[in-house]
Formats: sequence, structure tokens, C-alpha cells
Amino acid sequence: MPLAWAAPAFDVLQLEDYDWVTGGRGAETAQARAAMAARLGYPMGEQHYFSGFVLEPEDREQWAAIADAADAARRAGVARTFVWAMPQIARDGFTTYDEREGEDEVQAFDAVDFPLSIGREAMVVTEFSTQIVASPSGHEQRASEWAEARMRYDAGPGVRSEGDVRTLAAFFRARRGAARGFRFRDPFDHSSAADGGAPGMADQWLGTGDGSKRRFALVKRYGAGAAVQERTIRLPVAGSVRVSVNGTETTAFSLTDDGEVLLDVAPAVGAAVRAGYLFDVPVRFAEDRLEASRATFLAGELASVPLVEVRAPW
Repeated sequence: MPLAWAAPAFDVLQLEDYDWVTGGRGAETAQARAAMAARLGYPMGEQHYFSGFVLEPEDREQWAAIADAADAARRAGVARTFVWAMPQIARDGFTTYDEREGEDEVQAFDAVDFPLSIGREAMVVTEFSTQIVASPSGHEQRASEWAEARMRYDAGPGVRSEGDVRTLAAFFRARRGAARGFRFRDPFDHSSAADGGAPGMADQWLGTGDGSKRRFALVKRYGAGAAVQERTIRLPVAGSVRVSVNGTETTAFSLTDDGEVLLDVAPAVGAAVRAGYLFDVPVRFAEDRLEASRATFLAGELASVPLVEVRAPW
């Protein structure tokens, strides 16, 4: 960087290092930024930071490192931080920091299970959001707004006794209505196995080793070929995760706070990493009130207990 660029030559100093971030060299950013500030004389308040983007959908796990780098720049005091581009952000369902600001309180999450006996009878709704524009000739243009489906449930059918009502009411109060999220076991889809049974060590492909990468996100795929839909799994059930490297099962791994697999030793170049697991869905109560009536309950009417999936970070 030529010294002719030194302040006050320009209004701001704009820095980017997304190839470092996506290449696992994000720890070098702070030192490099300090060196540039010292050389060119722009204070933090006159700097912009470009954190990066993910070009290919199969590399979507890089968003986590990009988000961490953007957050670090914001904490350091730069004037503006950029993550791009909108098509990739929409494709992968990345949540921007503008959307996250001020949500800490309402995004509270309790790592507790919804009462399993009640949840087994839940009604399940899988939803997407699609923009559809029809021309006068009847032709359509369709744009999918979500990279992943969002789940909704109604746990009311599982409320079978007065004891269930008391259990549910206590759980509802502890969550402060819709304010706090929790874990929910989908009665139809809670296993990595295609048949919904016990997980196997090779159920889902997580990635391929490159000799240095140790962290692999848990995913579940639906469909095949060009129509495959990939779901990120963030709440694996403790003790249920099985991992294999090149077809050999290993126990030399741990789970991160984000539910990702962290292998003790990086797989060799080209080694296939696969896993099987049980998992829960992060949800919250969809409403801030819970209605229960002895008269309607004894008459056989089903209660309504709507739940809605929440996106990470919760």
C-alpha cells in the first residue's frame, strides 16, 4: 500500500481479507489491520471491513467464519462492515447482522426438551416461502426466498390428561411464553437414517478431508440430484452421534456448541467424513398465551399448542 494513500488522501480505508477468512487464516486479520492503520494513519472510525461471501452452495459452512470475522471487525470499532452478495445470502439463508441487532433478549434459548410424551402426537407442518409472479399470458416466475424449510407444529393433540395440562402449563411459564426457545423432537423426522430408524455411522455425507480441516457441520439431505435440499442440523441428541472417516467408525471427536463435529485428527486428503445422529428442532411457542378448559377437555376437544421453528442464532 503506497504511502500516497495515507490519510487524508481518501475518506475511508477499506480492507478485505475474505480469502484469509475462508482459508482458515482469520486470526491474522487483527495484526494486518493494525499494520495498515499504522502505515496509512486511518483510525478505526474511518475504516470499512469487507468480510466476504460464499460462492458455491457446497461451501456454505464458510458463512460461520465470515460471520465471526465481521463480528470481530464490529467489536474493533470499524465504521461499517460488509457481507455480500445478496443472491448467495438468500440462497444459503445467512442471517445478516442488521437482522440480528437487538435480538439477544428475544432470541434466548433454553437447552431443555419439550415434554416428549406430549410432543409425540404433534401435528407437523413443513413450509417454504416462495414469491410467484404470474404474467398476463399465464406464465410464472418463481423465486424461493428460504434456503431451508421452516417447521411448525401443533402439540395440542398430545395433551391427553389433566397431568399433561399441568406439565405443559409449567413448561410454558418457564419459557415465559414465546420469549424463550427450546428443543422439540419432531415425531416424524428426528433421525439421520432414511427410514427414520436408529442412526448409522454413514447415514449422511459431511464433507471430504483436506489434511487440515477438523470441523464438519451436521447436515441432512432430502431428495437427490439437482433437486436435493440440505438441512443444517444444530441440535444433535447427546450420545447419539456416530462418525466415520473413509468407512471406519471413530470415537475421536467432540461436538461444538453449534452442534458441529470436531475431529481430534484432521482427515487425510480425499477421506470421506460421514455421520449418523438423532436430532431436535429449535422452536418456541408461537403465542404468548396458553388456553386450557376443564369443560372442553372432558368433552374431548383438542387443545391448540402451536410451536414454530426458530433460526440460528437463537
